Amino acid sequence: MTDIEYLKKLRSPTKGNPLRVLMSACLSGITCGWDSTANGEYPSALKILQYDTVKVVTFCPEEFSYGTPREMSDIHGGTGFDVLEGKAKVLSESGKDWTEGMIKASEKMLEIAKDGDIEIAVLMDISAACGSQVIYDGNRFSENKVYQIGAGVAAAQLLRNGFKVISQRDYASLEILYSKIDPTHQIDTNKIDHHENKWYKEYFKTYKHTTL
Repeated sequence: MTDIEYLKKLRSPTKGNPLRVLMSACLSGITCGWDSTANGEYPSALKILQYDTVKVVTFCPEEFSYGTPREMSDIHGGTGFDVLEGKAKVLSESGKDWTEGMIKASEKMLEIAKDGDIEIAVLMDISAACGSQVIYDGNRFSENKVYQIGAGVAAAQLLRNGFKVISQRDYASLEILYSKIDPTHQIDTNKIDHHENKWYKEYFKTYKHTTL
């Protein structure tokens, strides 16, 4: 089932029984980014916080294991799924092996998702922890940085345990989500998800998108 199909089948929440959403803490405005910022402002995610038909639980995997501020980290040798299977590593920008801490953080995020009976996760894309569409392939600070299709470690942990994950850049999916939590919301059919935008298609020319 695609993300869009899943979102369309979500129940219509109420104030008394709100939709349970797990969100990357930085997307909610919490200053837990590597440099003690919120990694910018993302109106597409902040919009969710405006509704009383939603219960948002926030979590930052990297802050959980490494605190704030901290070094940047990226996955080397694969994706988040590969890290969980012992086939790839998470390294800080200075080369420290953060694999174990990232896996522990992903397990904590999964625990939170299960305890909260989460119905959808909205996570920060490109992050080595929370990315769901695109992540870096190796160090983002290298002279020739490379992107790859794939999920970060925490997002992969959620996905392989049956949770649906979308990013703050999946605008078409978010439109469906808005319509679920706000019956008056008129869906903008011109919005597209991240894998449908021009940059993605041009960068990954030979890649055919499928649901992770």
